[in-house]
Amino acid sequence: MSKINWHRILKILIWGIPLIVGIGIFCFWQNNDIVTTKHEYVNSKIPKAFNDFKIVHISDLHNKRFGKNQEKILSKIRESNPDIIVITGDLIDRRKYNLEVAMEFIKGAKEIAPIYYVSGNHEAWSGKYSEIKNNLIEVGANVLDNDYLELNRENEVIDILGLKDPDFLTSTYIDGTDSSEVELKLKEWKERKSFKILLSHRPELFNLYYENDMDIIFSGHAHGGQFRTPFGGGLVAPDQGFFPKYTSGKYKNNGSTMFVSRGLGNSVMPIRIFNRPEIVEVTLINNK
Repeated sequence: MSKINWHRILKILIWGIPLIVGIGIFCFWQNNDIVTTKHEYVNSKIPKAFNDFKIVHISDLHNKRFGKNQEKILSKIRESNPDIIVITGDLIDRRKYNLEVAMEFIKGAKEIAPIYYVSGNHEAWSGKYSEIKNNLIEVGANVLDNDYLELNRENEVIDILGLKDPDFLTSTYIDGTDSSEVELKLKEWKERKSFKILLSHRPELFNLYYENDMDIIFSGHAHGGQFRTPFGGGLVAPDQGFFPKYTSGKYKNNGSTMFVSRGLGNSVMPIRIFNRPEIVEVTLINNK
């Protein structure tokens, strides 16, 4: 019987334990430290009354709690001092449904700025969307599933339009995405001549948005690709598969600009790597 090599075991422990602890600290930081990403959107089409209009974009909370009463998120939003807050779906997670945690955030955010919300696939498949919608309306959030509102400032107007998630038309991922309802609404809204801000959970439908002349689009859903290389894109995203095209940041085509949030919470995959939770801030600039 060979002797136990205590020197080797001690060496492994000396190097291994700090490494494990370090990885744990890194993963905790990556999943809980919120970053605010700031953009300026410049377009002469923006009504002058909306110059310097600031939008904070929230997506994919998945009923994650960031501190007591969501204060970590709310303090970040207060720092941005937005004119409106837009939310592009998946406030809750259908697998670990907790509307109370999501509403903690909504109630606090409503005290900062008006909220405009559209649903995501998790609301669609939760089986509890009526409860979610009623709670949002009760606290004064604007639910824009296949609806729009006009924002008025000094007798000038911009449209804020919202798409209901297409997974309300399906029951599982196997069914794929039925975009027929989305296409009908976009064709209807294309005729509107005002400056248009579109809220939609789905970045992978970008071609439909720019083909129908949406000016700005806010989306989420991709979770930043879940795992990101330090200087590159994401690894995998729902409905885009491996090495997805739309995961984070700003995308332009045909006069349309889409801002994709990396989101805040997690769902099936519980860990983010090089992909910290994100709040997106966009300031509208009229360059006339």
